[in-house]
Amino acid sequence: MNDRQYFEGVKARPGLYGIEGSYRNTVIFLTGFDEARSGGLLRGFTEWLVVRKGECSSFGWQALALDEALPDVEGWGWNKLYNSNSQQEKEAVRLLLSLLHDFLTMRDDVMALARMYGKYHSLHSQTEGSGGA
Repeated sequence: MNDRQYFEGVKARPGLYGIEGSYRNTVIFLTGFDEARSGGLLRGFTEWLVVRKGECSSFGWQALALDEALPDVEGWGWNKLYNSNSQQEKEAVRLLLSLLHDFLTMRDDVMALARMYGKYHSLHSQTEGSGGA
């Protein structure tokens, strides 16, 4: 079973993994899994989310996914959880797991991964060239 297949199971039955409806618990679960894999699971996930967004960000994957999941909720990053309801948080968990699935699909394609990092580098080059950091 590869990572994508494993997380398809997590997405299908999140309660079995103790993450039903809780964005924080989902982040903790993914971070723990990533640590167990010496950072190999989520390496590139933040960069991929930045490329999806099309603009540089200092946020990590945890906040980037939350911003994408809850665009109409006031606040940035983790602060969105304080202004969201339980249904919105469940939707954020579902989106995070879907994003992870899409990322893992791309990550397993060497050429797609190389293109993504090229786009990420280009975004940062544009920012540096315009005087931003």
